Amino acid sequence: MEIVLFLRFKSTTKEFAAMRFQTAHTPNSLTEGPIAQTLIAFALPLFLGNLFQQLYNTADSLIVGNFLGSEALAAVSSSGNLIFLMVGLVNGISMGAGVVIARYFGAKDYDRMQKTIHTLLAFGLVAGALLTVIGMALSPVMLRLMDTPETVLPNSISYFRTYFTGSLAFVLYNICMGILQAVGDSRHPLQYLIISSIVNIALDLLFVGVFHMGVGSAAAATAISQLVSMSLCMIRLMRSDRAYRVNLRKIRFDGRALHEILQNGLPAGLQNSIISIANVVVQSNINQFGAAAMAGCGAHSRIEGFGFLPVTCFTMALTTFVSQNLGAKAYDRVKKGIRVGIFCSVTIAETIALLIFIFSPKLIGLFTSDAQSIAFGVMHERTTTPFFFLLAYSHCMAAIFRGAGKSTVPMLVMLLCWCIIRVTYVTFAVKFFPVLRTVSWAYPITWGLSTLVFTLYYFKSDWMHAFEKRERRA
Repeated sequence: MEIVLFLRFKSTTKEFAAMRFQTAHTPNSLTEGPIAQTLIAFALPLFLGNLFQQLYNTADSLIVGNFLGSEALAAVSSSGNLIFLMVGLVNGISMGAGVVIARYFGAKDYDRMQKTIHTLLAFGLVAGALLTVIGMALSPVMLRLMDTPETVLPNSISYFRTYFTGSLAFVLYNICMGILQAVGDSRHPLQYLIISSIVNIALDLLFVGVFHMGVGSAAAATAISQLVSMSLCMIRLMRSDRAYRVNLRKIRFDGRALHEILQNGLPAGLQNSIISIANVVVQSNINQFGAAAMAGCGAHSRIEGFGFLPVTCFTMALTTFVSQNLGAKAYDRVKKGIRVGIFCSVTIAETIALLIFIFSPKLIGLFTSDAQSIAFGVMHERTTTPFFFLLAYSHCMAAIFRGAGKSTVPMLVMLLCWCIIRVTYVTFAVKFFPVLRTVSWAYPITWGLSTLVFTLYYFKSDWMHAFEKRERRA
């Protein structure tokens, strides 16, 4: 291969060196090998990495709840949906950019891949700076709009504002991690997350457990750990000898690359924000039942985050798998990979749901000793977990369409089911049945509706045929 390239570019030494760099150091590929093994091998480091990420997110709740009490735990829990609302748009755009990078990698178009990577980093710098300003300035207003109780509000504001001091590091880390995963490297992000998780937990124990510095210090520990993981990930990209190497001098906006990033990523970002808006409305209804309900449901959200990690990682792997193989025009491989991914995700989701259902009192009890908070958490948990298979299936479908470049489809489905219908249900149902269980049922109902809509679209639209038809024309 290198001899051919030399003969073709022998008159231009610089071009030859660049092409040799691209071909001699090929990143990991999901376009070859046994499908199930390939998906599992790629998803396993993602799972372990996200496990540690969830661990250091949960460490805040565990340590705050045990050292500072239920109201402090409620303050941390109430900030979660609002934080995801703020960062969801940026993370969704980064996710869509990963699809573009994976597609170019599958097609071996490394020049366009480089331009996309450096444009994405430029976007991250701007977005991180804006998130810092907006998050710190608007936190009191947004928390009050969520009907956060006055007893919880000061701690919530402190946690929220401190968390957003680390916005730039958080955004850039997710972008760098997405770049590595798009080219099939899920191992190094795992290593960096392990390190940052250890840093976060150590700082949480030091700030909260030893120095009793309050809720804001838990957010400070998270921000510092995010800076550590971002630095490690960026150093890896800058020192790499592979085609995805980052050069700080090349970080700038490329018009075509920015258009492709926004075209693929904006629907995913809006989808995240839409879900977050709906969850903020749901959280507002939970807040009306008091600090105990907030603490119990907040503890469940942390447990659910842990329990659903294997499914999340399979769907992330499925997005990259579909994108790379569509870029390589391996359409039969895409279809087989979809079946494997859905089967694994749904099976794992329901197995985990059963375990959470059985052990829910003990699991909620890890976060708080307050009997009322535990009761609320157990009720919420046992209402939602039996339907995890619906949530897993919907996430798989969203991942498939996102990998195929059809990110508008999951955005519209989730706008309808997880936002409009969920908010409408909660708004009216709680008036007739003013108990927390009514709010809890909002999730299984809307998961079921999205499952139905995704299934109808998947089989009726014949979206895969469009790719095959395009190849025959070419």
